[in-house]
Amino acid sequence: MLVTDVLVTAQGSMLTRWRWTITAAFGLGGIAITAWGPRLPAIKASLGIGTAVIGLLVAGVTVGGILGLFVSAPVLRWLGSRRTVTGALLVMTAAMAVMGLALILGSVPLLAVAFVIVGLAIGVLDVVINVEGAAIELAADRTLMPMMHAAWSVGAAVGSGIGAACAALGIAPSAQLLAEAVLIAAVALGMAAGIPSGRRGTPGQRSESRRAALGQWLRGWLDWRLLLIGVVMLGCELGEGSANSWLTLAVRDDHGQAAAVAALCLTVFAAAEALTRICGGPVVDRLGRVRTIRVTTALGVVGLVLFIEAGTIWLVLVGVLLWAVGVSMGFPLGMSAAAEGGPDPAARVSVVASIGYFANLAGPPAIGVLAQSAGLLHALWLLAALFLAAFAVAGSLRRQPASPVGGAPPPSKA
Repeated sequence: MLVTDVLVTAQGSMLTRWRWTITAAFGLGGIAITAWGPRLPAIKASLGIGTAVIGLLVAGVTVGGILGLFVSAPVLRWLGSRRTVTGALLVMTAAMAVMGLALILGSVPLLAVAFVIVGLAIGVLDVVINVEGAAIELAADRTLMPMMHAAWSVGAAVGSGIGAACAALGIAPSAQLLAEAVLIAAVALGMAAGIPSGRRGTPGQRSESRRAALGQWLRGWLDWRLLLIGVVMLGCELGEGSANSWLTLAVRDDHGQAAAVAALCLTVFAAAEALTRICGGPVVDRLGRVRTIRVTTALGVVGLVLFIEAGTIWLVLVGVLLWAVGVSMGFPLGMSAAAEGGPDPAARVSVVASIGYFANLAGPPAIGVLAQSAGLLHALWLLAALFLAAFAVAGSLRRQPASPVGGAPPPSKA
């Protein structure tokens, strides 16, 4: 990947500011995407709608997110990094404000539109901040993406906590969403200058026609390296999504633990995943992406075996910890690997992000279908198999040549 007008100037304090601005953007995305989750019971009650309608509303976020992945590359090429990050955050907060207005008016159609738009903005934001994160890593010559993804996890925890606190205090969902929208928009505008102007791409990319850009994105789906990176992300993201959906039920029903213990296990999973990402950068710099993924996915297999076969709660907890380590590094390292080694990093990130999101969304229902016939614990063997597949193709994350400004590509580093 070539950083045409940033790599030369992103030095010292400017690079530090850029890094922490993008890290903050990850955190804001995490806060936003969990803003409405804790308030769904109150939203359901205030609108007088059923669970099926709530499901359709939330599905709108998924639909919008997929659309956002598809349009992110041309939007980034059109607006540049600074305006795309800021614009995505502002569209996201505008949609949150419309959600609040829809709740005040009692309008389900308006709320549905807002859910789709917020998903669209989050999809665009997710691609562009990962492209920026990869550019920052290149400029800093350090692994920083896991820490940035940890910021998303921390933001998600903060967003859930805000929602839970507002519910406990009796604050209406509409007031919460409007207030959060204003605060996130203010932060987004305040930090915009921390993102260097310009585009991250290859020479000549600015003059590329829309048809050529679309062709470049479509060719990404024929790039075997990107597809193999997608396999790594498939295994890790399916493991994460399945844990979020099924871990507590498996602990409660299959391991015979109390509901509070089951909830504690999910908290342990989330904390272990975030902590691994926070501490993961130096490990990746020492071991490289390939060995890091092989170590973490191998530990994930061990964790799943312990979780499935354990006879005591302590072994179950050890299994949960190792399972979390197994899923922690696939997405951030896959994003870094996809963004380098070819033209149009946004299009490349969009391809692997689509695979990762598909796994996170489709994984839990797939486990549910298997659980109907084989039982929930036995269904989790699928995750172990996908961890092994990620282990097998981890070589696809090997560092690719990066073209310096105005020069030839340097030799590839393992």
